Amino acid sequence: MRITDAAHLGLMLSALALTYLVPFELLLLAYVVLGPAHYATEISWLHDRKYFLPQRGIAIGLAGIAVIAAIIDNAAWFGFVMWSAFVVCALIAAATSAMQALLLFVVAGAVTLWMLGNGASLAVLGILLPTLIHVSLFTLVFMALGAYRSGQKMQWVLIALYLAAIALILIAPPTAATVVPSFAKAANDYFANVAPALSRLFGVPGLSLDNRLVGLLAFVYSYHYLNWFIKAEVIRWADISRGRLAIVAAASAGSTALYFYDYAYGFSVLLALSLAHIVLEFPLNGLALRQLAAAVGQSVAKAMHQRA
Repeated sequence: MRITDAAHLGLMLSALALTYLVPFELLLLAYVVLGPAHYATEISWLHDRKYFLPQRGIAIGLAGIAVIAAIIDNAAWFGFVMWSAFVVCALIAAATSAMQALLLFVVAGAVTLWMLGNGASLAVLGILLPTLIHVSLFTLVFMALGAYRSGQKMQWVLIALYLAAIALILIAPPTAATVVPSFAKAANDYFANVAPALSRLFGVPGLSLDNRLVGLLAFVYSYHYLNWFIKAEVIRWADISRGRLAIVAAASAGSTALYFYDYAYGFSVLLALSLAHIVLEFPLNGLALRQLAAAVGQSVAKAMHQRA
């Protein structure tokens, strides 16, 4: 086992263990401490790669969209803005031909019309896209893409363990009580809307921010951040100048300190920064989905050819 894979496994198991010990505390501390460090370092990394866009200037518009989205109170409009940004980014970054762009536009248009016809769908998407979809589904996409490219069996084992950990939390949720009651309130302020969104999505009435959902969020959020930090040697996000490192560290520490100094104002800053890094990552998300689909298609074609 490579050292990186061993460290990766250790961090995953540590996140799972802490999820069962202090789920509420882990969720909140991961979001307000690890989160800003992740946002700042990833935006820096994306900037050096032109945000995977044909022109870096487009990113300014995307950042503006994120700021606007952060102040939208209507869940349906918020979902529409986030979904539209994702579709546009996918069209720009993932489509390699006019035919692909047209096909993607038609499919996205059909999905959008369906969601507009189903009143709650845009609101549900708006809640889940920057939360569970971003920190869990896209994390899984990047893990699978990395496993395909590396050809390492251990990478697939890590994916299997990640899915097994999620299944374990859902089947046997944490029972630990909140050690710091104020953390439970803060977690509820941040993530309470995830429960009704999942309730509508899966048609399961009565879902609430209980230990099962908090445990799930605590694990996927903390692992999402740790997974980013462990990839420093792979994608070289830490290869930056000392000046930029100082800026990144100051932005990260300042965001966290602001939250603890003034809860309401810090929440607003963290939300805007979080949405900015999510929207700026959309082009990469679209590109990764296309590359993963191509890799799967090649594997299926190869398997069918061997059988023939």
